[in-house]
Amino acid sequence: MPIIYLSPSLQENPYIIGGSEEYYMNLIADAMIPYLQASGIGFKRNDPGMTLSQVIAQSNAGNYDLHLALHSNSSPDNLKGTLQGPDVYYYATSTEGKRTAEIIANNLKSIYPSPSLATVIPTTSLAELRRVKAPAILVEIAYHDNEADAAWIRDNINAIGANLAESVAEYLGVPFKSPY
Repeated sequence: MPIIYLSPSLQENPYIIGGSEEYYMNLIADAMIPYLQASGIGFKRNDPGMTLSQVIAQSNAGNYDLHLALHSNSSPDNLKGTLQGPDVYYYATSTEGKRTAEIIANNLKSIYPSPSLATVIPTTSLAELRRVKAPAILVEIAYHDNEADAAWIRDNINAIGANLAESVAEYLGVPFKSPY
């Protein structure tokens, strides 16, 4: 059975509509779980009380097929509230990371209101991608400082969770099954 490490954000960054990044990303992780289970994909999940170093250590202590970090983004101060769309990050030299990021971004295009804004971004600076041993992806679902994006996240928790679980199944090469 394939198994992933599921890492919803530990950050309390406030949403423009109320709530926090940690709150909404945990809701998305919750929504993913029935789909992962129905598809025969095991998972280990971080705990909101952990530090990032503890998350990385816990992920590295297991033998995971994928490390999936769930986040929402915020714009630089000079662009506050103006940027939109999903950004899917992978470690720049990871072939499997790139393949997974492309699957996730392409699938998010099917549910995000402006599909052309879904991007795949290579990086070497994010610790959660750089320091884990499994292929790792960090998905910035949308921008929590943009009212339309924040509302889209809030109003589409289950659709986002199902979409991400389907992307994971596609990456792992297992049939995606709905539990409903």
